Amino acid sequence: MTEIEAGVIAEDPGGIFMKILYVTTVSGTINAFLVPHMHMLMDAGHSVDMACNVNYPINQTLLDRGCQVFQLDFQRSPLMKENYGAYQGLKKLIKSGEYDWVHTHTPVASVLARLACKGIPSVKVIYTVHGFHFFEGASLKNWLFYYPIEKLLAGDTDVMITMNGEDYCRAKKKLSTKKIEIVAGVGVDLDRFAVQESEEKKRMRQEFGFDENAFILMYAAALCDRKHQDLLIETAGELVKDIPNLKLLLLGRGPNETRYREMIQQLHLEEHVELMGFRYDVDRILQTVDVAVSSSRQEGLPVNIMEAMATGIPLVVSNCRGNRDLVKDGENGYVIKDDSPEMFAEKIRQLYSDESLRLRMRQANLTEVQKYATGNVLEEMKGIYQGLLS
Repeated sequence: MTEIEAGVIAEDPGGIFMKILYVTTVSGTINAFLVPHMHMLMDAGHSVDMACNVNYPINQTLLDRGCQVFQLDFQRSPLMKENYGAYQGLKKLIKSGEYDWVHTHTPVASVLARLACKGIPSVKVIYTVHGFHFFEGASLKNWLFYYPIEKLLAGDTDVMITMNGEDYCRAKKKLSTKKIEIVAGVGVDLDRFAVQESEEKKRMRQEFGFDENAFILMYAAALCDRKHQDLLIETAGELVKDIPNLKLLLLGRGPNETRYREMIQQLHLEEHVELMGFRYDVDRILQTVDVAVSSSRQEGLPVNIMEAMATGIPLVVSNCRGNRDLVKDGENGYVIKDDSPEMFAEKIRQLYSDESLRLRMRQANLTEVQKYATGNVLEEMKGIYQGLLS
């Protein structure tokens, strides 16, 4: 540690300069969620590096500020042999890099990072939980595998940061971490995700080639079992009977893409459901949308829901942890208790037929989303980091 003349986190002149390593399984997590957090630390005079499997090019603004990127072959599946090599590389990096803090994200990377920090008492370990894999309704396999690991490693974590009520309460009751915090997610950029206005909505529909009169639903998430888009495709099949101008936009890529395309064909929904792939322009696509949906089985605190809230779009979501933290049933959207296309379709029909309801939920979202603004979350993080410096 060295002295600096001033810092954002250390408020007094002569604050402390820290060398920090961010660890994630893949670089996509950094690009999607952590860039503002890392800039905040660098603005305070701290040094920030990254260790991850670089599956997407790292955000250039981080590289321009001198962040080093260390490639480690982390795999999302915990039992892959590549993870052992990644663990060895990470342990060597932490020792040789003389880091003061290791801030780890995502399950596999967070297990390996905490193991790698064992026996290095000078390193403080911060672990942000983006949703435990053991939760109410999770499989027995998840509980038998992930819960004992978290229980074992809790004592090697200096600060555990949770994002939703269920994870926070469970960590407080069951895990012996030194300090447990809860923050309002990773934050949403309210400047980028602007409030939807009618003229802009019309213009953006023309730009994307969408029918001006279509009733558009959207879900942005990886195409996988966890996100459960097959439920939404079935819901679209129910809705087209009553809403012939329905359009469902599914953004993202993943292992279920081929199966979903086949399902769309089997249900004759080619004109109604569009798989749009991975997109960098989610903010612009949201300008075209009437209702945002989520069929997820598991979340931490979903950014895609916050982005829709910031745009002022009503929500219809599954009743999973994270979703129900953001959506208050009947206020800014609907939380579907039963995992059925019929129940999803019923609430979407209500929104389709009632413009005043959509407007009321729009205003509720614009009010509620303020607490999740990036600036507010960074203030929460600043307080947590300040606590480590004390």
